[in-house]
Amino acid sequence: MFTSLSKQKDFEQVAKKGNSFFTKEFGFKIIKNNFKKNRYGIVVSLKVDKKAVVRNKIRRQIREIIRLNNKNIKQGFDIMILTRSLIKDLKYKEIEEKLLNLFKKANLYLLRN
Repeated sequence: MFTSLSKQKDFEQVAKKGNSFFTKEFGFKIIKNNFKKNRYGIVVSLKVDKKAVVRNKIRRQIREIIRLNNKNIKQGFDIMILTRSLIKDLKYKEIEEKLLNLFKKANLYLLRN
């Protein structure tokens, strides 16, 4: 299940106090929360693309990757995903691979069989 960061103060808290992990295409800001599940905020700015269709497609793809892999992601964190303009050149599988590698780099991805 995908739970979103919804309040402005939640985004601000993650932005100010969160640990950062970045690649060329996107990055994370992560902070521990007091819940048993993760809350996600996906930020796709106008700098990525001026067209809302493109930005929404990127947002949907990231949301779907998280939904499919949520059972392998450590729970109890607020995670803000910040995208950069290079992400619009990637295919879905490339986004998935890079996003999961970033989860591993942040030590949030659990390998289960």
